[in-house]
Amino acid sequence: MRRFGQLSFLLCLLALPQGLQAAPKPVTPNCDWIVQGANRRPFGTTGEMGKTGEPGQNGVDADNVTIFADGSPVTLNLAGKNGESGQAGGNAISPNCSNQPNVAENLVAPDGSNGGNGGNGGDGGNGGSISIYATNAAFLRNILVNAAGGKGGQGGQGGLASEGCNCSKSYWTVESCSGDRGSSDFRCTTKEFRCSNGRNGINGTPGLSGRDGQPGRLTLLNLNKPLEPDRPSASVTMGTLKDQGVILSRNRWETRRGAQQLLAPGSVIEDEYQFLTERLERGYLLVWNAPQSFSNFANRNLTLSLDDQQEIQATLPPDLWIEATTQKRNNVTEFLVYNAIWASDATRLGNATLLGNGQALRLTFVDQANQSNLIATKFQIKYNITRSDPRFRPVSDYSTKYSGEVPDDLVTLKGDRFTINLGKLPIPEEYLKPGLGVEVEVVANRSFSNYSTSQKFYVRDLISRTTR
Repeated sequence: MRRFGQLSFLLCLLALPQGLQAAPKPVTPNCDWIVQGANRRPFGTTGEMGKTGEPGQNGVDADNVTIFADGSPVTLNLAGKNGESGQAGGNAISPNCSNQPNVAENLVAPDGSNGGNGGNGGDGGNGGSISIYATNAAFLRNILVNAAGGKGGQGGQGGLASEGCNCSKSYWTVESCSGDRGSSDFRCTTKEFRCSNGRNGINGTPGLSGRDGQPGRLTLLNLNKPLEPDRPSASVTMGTLKDQGVILSRNRWETRRGAQQLLAPGSVIEDEYQFLTERLERGYLLVWNAPQSFSNFANRNLTLSLDDQQEIQATLPPDLWIEATTQKRNNVTEFLVYNAIWASDATRLGNATLLGNGQALRLTFVDQANQSNLIATKFQIKYNITRSDPRFRPVSDYSTKYSGEVPDDLVTLKGDRFTINLGKLPIPEEYLKPGLGVEVEVVANRSFSNYSTSQKFYVRDLISRTTR
């Protein structure tokens, strides 16, 4: 039995993987099957894992600068600061390997602990970017710039692991007897017990190095005054457009290579740079030639935008109808307004009345906005008759006797009042008689300049017995 146990223990040790170091936790084959007794009692005290190292601070980005070059020598240090190194991980605290007790139990010695991981290095700061205004490219050769990115900090070293405790005695036997010594029932048995060594800890992992910072970039402007920002769009009141106008602008840029070759030898900067190729400026002005009072419209906003064809496009508010044209003078677009009305004025027909009978049957109504001298109007009607009185209750027995457009010669406009001569439409006389119930559905299609809308209304009445 003892030889079998020693052989099995040796085979188990041979089965252990050799040289394992990178795994987060060492893998030990489960060889408890060779030990008598299912449980193992630990003794001593396990050590403590090493602390993780603190990460390094990131480097500070350099400031961006703007200069106006005049040919004088200039040296600029715009380098980003280096990142700090991460701190080393702490070493593990060794376990307390107390004296191995002599007991009738299987034992296991304390394991070693892992070392702490090293802290990551801090990232390097970015180099500062520089904008140079230079009307002469030769001025750039007198400007020495160091806009390198800072170096990333080194990662901290991993802490050292502690070793596990070893058993002072690998196995032992304990005799157990029953009955009275010398009697026939006296029996003794011997049991074997074992002690397993503690496992070694794993050294901490080194921290990662920080990233290097990015070098600064060059922006080159062939100007002798500060560049104004883009203003490709604006929302402006009509009053402002009339009194002073507005200027929209767009700066056009090109990405080029070879920034270091433009500057003094030894300069360090990103190879690609931005070059201002053109600044577009376009003006917009409102010219009011309309008979309507401008004060009624001065506070309304127009939205202006500079398109890719270098033209200013205007978007009018949807509740405002304007008859206008544009003309260009140099780089200024003039918006000439001839008439202006509110969109709601196109749908204010009301006060409809049915008059007369027979061929003298007429429908009159009023343009309450009094804008019909500007708004063109086409009418469509549906002429329905009923044997009931439609004025005071709903009617379901309508019969259509005419549906279609109203010829222009049957429509008259006097001041703000329209008159449609219904009796002149191709409607049989019997449906124009006095006392007959009538429903007239009117659709007014109204248009002004490039705008259009429609209004529908109904007149329900009895045909009058007078011809007034």
